[in-house]
Amino acid sequence: MPLGKGKNLCTRGKLKIAVSGKGGVGKTTFCAVLARLLSSQGMHVFAIDADPDANLASAVGIPQSTKIVPLAQMRELIRERTEAGEGGYGVFFKLNPTVSDIPNKFCVEHGGVKVLVLGAVQIGGGGCACPENVFLKALLNHLVLQRDEVVIVDMEAGIEHLGRATVMGIDTLVVVVEPGRHSLETARRIESLAAQVGIKRVMVVVNKVRSEEQGKQVAEHLNGLNVLGFMHYDDDTLKSDLEGTSPFDASESAVHDVRAIYENLVTSLHEAGEEKQHG
Repeated sequence: MPLGKGKNLCTRGKLKIAVSGKGGVGKTTFCAVLARLLSSQGMHVFAIDADPDANLASAVGIPQSTKIVPLAQMRELIRERTEAGEGGYGVFFKLNPTVSDIPNKFCVEHGGVKVLVLGAVQIGGGGCACPENVFLKALLNHLVLQRDEVVIVDMEAGIEHLGRATVMGIDTLVVVVEPGRHSLETARRIESLAAQVGIKRVMVVVNKVRSEEQGKQVAEHLNGLNVLGFMHYDDDTLKSDLEGTSPFDASESAVHDVRAIYENLVTSLHEAGEEKQHG
């Protein structure tokens, strides 16, 4: 079944989504199913794994035997592009490295989805403006601001990967939660961080819902955050996770739920755009 009016929105490259949430809530499942769903409708999709616990590639359907080296570990490439030299920290390096060729050169494609694994900075000073972080943020800026593809960024429970320019290009930050106090507390913390850096649209997907009533109860505890929809607890999705396969191929329930969430997302963004034009 074709998607609705959102298809035109996406093929013009206007859909850039960052997805966050507490570990284990299912944000990678949501990202993977959404990426495969949009690709199946003829859209060009980049799925970016910005979570240090990288699992997006297998969730998209890339065989686990495929060797993928996270970009953050490509020290020679980063040194070359940032001109950091070999002197360690405290040396000068470029703050605007060339990255335009990186996405197509280092992505792995499956089901029409191009997957790019960023990885995490594993050395001391990882939170500062080190060459690795500068390189990764420049790459995200390029993907969000200059590429025509749909971009879906699977993040850890925070917004550390998002630089100021990236924030300006993100259409929305989607927070995935599950029924549970700790997950909801993480969602409120992410909302607060998002507001501090200027992300104006934060929306929620409630995962692992066992009934519509349970989903509505969770929504009531989210302090008015826009709930896009629910993903139901599903044995096929759980099995695909255990087997390292794609939930898009394994679970009709997951695909149905994400399809409905996507349509709600596009409607919400469309309405926000009309309000901005008439505001």
